[in-house]
Amino acid sequence: MSNCDLCEAAPITKRHYEDDLCWIADCEICLVPMVVWRVHDASPPPDVKATLHQLLAAVADPILGEGAWKMDDNMRNIPDHYHAHARPPHFWLR
Repeated sequence: MSNCDLCEAAPITKRHYEDDLCWIADCEICLVPMVVWRVHDASPPPDVKATLHQLLAAVADPILGEGAWKMDDNMRNIPDHYHAHARPPHFWLR
């Protein structure tokens, strides 16, 4: 979709990973690792979603600490394109 920032996939922040399925970069708003499905759709199939979460974990664990973060796929600002953030403890208290 031409007017979707996530579809555009502009490398604005540090890019940690990318392939044909997704890309993982620091979210430009909250600066935590975020996985973005390359398909403009809010609901990936369960197997795709599991793979996206595994790839995000592979990036987030070394940065935030294994088991020290939570998967957050509540798509607040862009609800129609699947993405998920790796949230460190107490993220919402800052």
